[in-house]
Amino acid sequence: MASIPEFYDPERVGTIFYPDPDRIAAAAQTAALAPSAEDARKIQLLIVDMQVDFTHPEGTLYVPGAEDDIRRLIDFIIRNAAGITDIICTLDSHLPFQIFHASWWVDENGHHPIPLTIISLEEVRNGRWRPVVMPEHSLSYVQRLEEGAKKKLTIWPYHVLIGGMGNALDPSLWSVVMWHALARKTQPTWLQKGRVPQSEHYSAIAPEIDIPEHPQGQKHTPLLRSVEAADALIIAGEAQSHCVLETLEDIVVEYREQPDVLQSIYVLLDCMSPVVHPTVDFGAIAERGFAEFAKLGVNFVTSTDDILHPPAIDASRVGPIEGPVEVSGLRRMGEWDRNMVQDDPGSSR
Repeated sequence: MASIPEFYDPERVGTIFYPDPDRIAAAAQTAALAPSAEDARKIQLLIVDMQVDFTHPEGTLYVPGAEDDIRRLIDFIIRNAAGITDIICTLDSHLPFQIFHASWWVDENGHHPIPLTIISLEEVRNGRWRPVVMPEHSLSYVQRLEEGAKKKLTIWPYHVLIGGMGNALDPSLWSVVMWHALARKTQPTWLQKGRVPQSEHYSAIAPEIDIPEHPQGQKHTPLLRSVEAADALIIAGEAQSHCVLETLEDIVVEYREQPDVLQSIYVLLDCMSPVVHPTVDFGAIAERGFAEFAKLGVNFVTSTDDILHPPAIDASRVGPIEGPVEVSGLRRMGEWDRNMVQDDPGSSR
């Protein structure tokens, strides 16, 4: 097991600070971890949306319990660093005008809805809520949500806005992801999702409703292929009730007929928490979904369960680097971006 890096202070989780890359790099150099390219088993860790707005009490869409979720996840990464091949971090990334923001809707008096308002198809039809952007699409969208048995449209606070502080990964978690990358010679993958104005986009795999004309508007096939290629996929993140649940559901739907893939997925239950709503028990909804996924083979564990059995650390690896180094995942982000553009029906325009 790797020792706790000296730059990490669990008391700073949930606070804003500027990490010191030089201290992180120095700790990585002395960690004595083998390069990920040498791993006999390819283990991917998928961290879903552990961003400031979701994980800090001052965040605009704070998920209660998120700070302890991050602390447990950081402990898991450090303890299993020698066995985690790659880390993929999704970043929920939004803009001011999106269908789930108040700017898109008004009531019969012209007032915008307050955060956590639920908008139903019936309320749109009877004029209780009126879209002021893309009216025809908005009515169709709410109808398709309800026909597809998805969650009803929720109006969320403005959150994880692109370019804003709330969009960043929690600094303590970012520091440990950086440390793992340098110590194990593996490029972390950052997957931005949620820029499609016309749809909610909880899942890392696809938006709630396909928007074919947008580059992010359909299934993220490269991520699914990465899931399929891994010997094991470990999932943590926020919120359990939305982005984690929807990501996992899309993966289960994709591989329902491939039980070996589903059996290779491990969900860290103590590294996620649900959104708290005044009238909807989102946590209970997630638990029911997880129970169904477990029947199909998905493993639900805690961060202290011994699931990886990382190799022993070889202290002789500490010292100057000699010769070229193979970096795992070096080209992944570029290849994923290129593949998504090629899949985009509007990419030739």
